[in-house]
Formats: sequence, C-alpha cells, structure tokens
Amino acid sequence: MNGIKIITIVGARPQFVKAAAVSRAVAEFNRKETPITLNERIVHTGQHYDENMSKVFFDQLHIPRPDVNLKVGSGPHGRQTGAILEKLETVLTETKPDWVLIYGDTNSTLAGVLAAVKLHIPVAHVEAGLRSYNRRMPEEINRIVADRLSTLLLCPTPTAVSNLAEEGITEGVHNVGDVMYDSVLFNAELARKKSDIMQTLKLQPNSYYLATIHRAENTDDPDRLNSIAQAFEQIDMPIILPMHPRTRGKIGDANLFLPSQPSRTHPRHRHQSKNRLASPILIEPVTYLDMLTLEANARIILTDSGGVQKEAYWFEKPCVTLRDETEWVELVQAGCNRVVGADTQKIVEAVDEFEQAGCLLPANRPTDLYGDGHSAEKIIALLK
Repeated sequence: MNGIKIITIVGARPQFVKAAAVSRAVAEFNRKETPITLNERIVHTGQHYDENMSKVFFDQLHIPRPDVNLKVGSGPHGRQTGAILEKLETVLTETKPDWVLIYGDTNSTLAGVLAAVKLHIPVAHVEAGLRSYNRRMPEEINRIVADRLSTLLLCPTPTAVSNLAEEGITEGVHNVGDVMYDSVLFNAELARKKSDIMQTLKLQPNSYYLATIHRAENTDDPDRLNSIAQAFEQIDMPIILPMHPRTRGKIGDANLFLPSQPSRTHPRHRHQSKNRLASPILIEPVTYLDMLTLEANARIILTDSGGVQKEAYWFEKPCVTLRDETEWVELVQAGCNRVVGADTQKIVEAVDEFEQAGCLLPANRPTDLYGDGHSAEKIIALLK
C-alpha cells in the first residue's frame, strides 16, 4: 500500500462505534487532493462473536468489512488476550503498518498495544486517559498499560488529560474530544429514519426506563445482581432491558425475573403480583440504531456501560449508573448522572430524585463536555 498505512484494531461493540467515525474521516480525507493517502485496514479480533453484537454493526455503521477476522471468541482474560496477541503479531509482521490504532479498554486494546510495541510500531490510543481508580476492573488495567505504551494519547476530555499528567504522561497527549459524539451525531438521524423498535415494542416516548447490565462486577456477583433486580421490581415504570449474553445466563442461573423468560423477538410482560410494582421487560440485544432510538425516547436510563452514560447526556436523559465509580466524572459533577452501585435503596432513590425534577437535566449544565463532534478529523490530522 502507498501512503500512510494504518491498522485499526476492533473487537467489541463500543469499538465498532468509535472506529466508524474515524473510518469515515479517513475516507473523507482521501477524497481531498493531497499528496498523502491514508490506507486503513481493519482487523476484527472476534472478541465479540454474537451475531447481534458484531456483524450488524459493520453493516449499519457504514464501516468497511474487516480485512482480517481473528475469530478468537470469548474465554478467560489471559487466554483471550494471548490468542489475540499471537494472531495480531502475525498480521502486523506481514502488513508493517505505520500506525496501529486502538480503542478503549478491552482485551483487544491490550493485545493490540502489546503486539505493536514489541514490533516497534507506534500506537495511537483513542479514548486515552480514562481512570476509574478501581484496579479490580480488567478494563482499568488495560487502560493503564495502553496509555503507558502508546505514542499518541487521544483524550476525550480535559479530565483525561489531567489524569495522564498526574501519572507523569504529557508527551503525545492531545484532547481531541470524543469520537462517540461524532458517531451519535451521524447516526441519530439515521436511527430516526430506519429504526422501528418503538413500534415493535409498542412503546411511547417517555413512557419507560431503559436499562443495560453487562459488566462482570454486576453479572458475576449474585448479591449485586439480585440487589439490582430488587430495585427494578420496586420501580413503578416499565423498564426495557436488552439482554446482553452474559446477563442472560446469569439471570437464568439466579432465577431472577421469573416466572417469565426473555423472549427471542418480543418483550414479555411479567405477572404483576400485589407485592410487585413492575418488573423489567426483557428483550434480545438490539442493534446500535435501535439502541439510540430507545435512549432518545427513554424517560431515565439505568446502566453500567460507560458509553451509554455519555449517550444519555447527549440525548438529555437522566442517567443512573449501576457501578461504584465512573470514568465520566464530569457527568456526575454536572448533575446529569447519579452513581449508585448495586444498592437497591440508592437506585430507587436516584430514580425518585430525577422524577421529582421532572426528568430534566440541570439547566446550567455544560453542553460541550465531549468536544464539538469533529474528533475523528482531529485524530486524522495527528496521524498524518
């Protein structure tokens, strides 16, 4: 390939979304009359192998089909990371890229930076500088290692820049904004035109809450998962809960939300006893466009996802974070987000507080926490 060769490594749902924005910026750059051409090849590690959570994203988000699919599948962290590392080494040795582009904080991120630096290939880390300061989270370890080894650290917020500075990392650090914001701006209109999830589920705007649960700290801890389930059953509002594969298995193991089981295609309302106000409406994983639609029309969002916290902010929806900490501290400081962990009472209280405020975010909140929607263009300028 002529020009600047870039290998983009993706493997999990949020990385698909971020990579889509940068791939579009690459294509736009190449349409201009410049002496430089950016040649991007996408390597899909196969970390997420569920059909609903990988292939459909490439189709919907206008990402070129991956040039390479490593097909590693799921597994323990060490085994999965090792498998990706071994296969990536071969790909990078053969392609000899000028840059390796990694995203976020997954095992694909960790394996990508390790494979590249051992071959003396510079790495650009999109979404650098995030910290939860909880090293029990595998994602936190992945972030720290990726940031230590990357050449370009592409931060989404001033807070991320400050986090790196506190660790003595200042060279190659740039606040480019959040590429997820680029993607939401691009895809929100597409979702309004193409998504029929509201009609399929027979939902009206602002008539339901939306929830997501997928982090191991919640799904792998029966007590935490049970506490979250108890809170959901005390909330007097329909809760739409797309079922991440990890969550589906754990809910089944714990016999939560019984007697009904998740429907393959449609929600199934629970039996309402005198002691229950409402139970979640369990549905299968949804596409990215459907998820945007559900977020845009929800009344309140409850989640342990980092990306969904930000999407709630962009759609001006109150967010209750089902974790003990968040990387997106600016959302908490702005009054848009309540971090409650898995405590039943705190979850219910946070929902009540937002309801008392009419589910409106503070009028004096900042509206530009994550850049101006042109983060991908800034990343391309730095890479070239």
